[in-house]
Amino acid sequence: MAIKQRRLKIQPGFVWLAVLLTFLWFAANSSFAPEALATGALISAVLAYVFTRKRGVWRHIRLSPKRLYHFALYTGVFLAELVRANINMMRYVFAPRIDIKPGIVRIKTKLRTPVGRLALANSIALTPGSLVIDIEGGDLFVHWLDVKTTDTDEATRAIAGAFEEHLEKTFG
Repeated sequence: MAIKQRRLKIQPGFVWLAVLLTFLWFAANSSFAPEALATGALISAVLAYVFTRKRGVWRHIRLSPKRLYHFALYTGVFLAELVRANINMMRYVFAPRIDIKPGIVRIKTKLRTPVGRLALANSIALTPGSLVIDIEGGDLFVHWLDVKTTDTDEATRAIAGAFEEHLEKTFG
């Protein structure tokens, strides 16, 4: 009787995702004890294996110095936009009379990969005053607290313009 052996196949994107999850573990744990390091690396590797084995989404992620550089730039841009959006929201909250025009606008993205679109949608949703309602191909439907324009190109520049350049160079 022949026993079939299953080989452990590493999927594309596994290393990048494992490194990212390990970094997040270290940042959240803030401990460099050997037990914490080993636990974080092991949990990150298992999660990365599970995610990359079942989902083709992660196969487009490649690790390179250029992509890491643009991810760092994106992180800086995101933090700056987060502060700016919070200050804007504070103006609405503390204003004696709230003058807003909420609505749903469509924006078009140049991002081709599902992970890139997901990162853009999360970036928009995490900044106060906007929320992504739906994604259809390259279109994102965003609930905007104070609609400045209904023109798709102008809305895209206003909402996603700051994030899109670096996300495109990071995720494609």
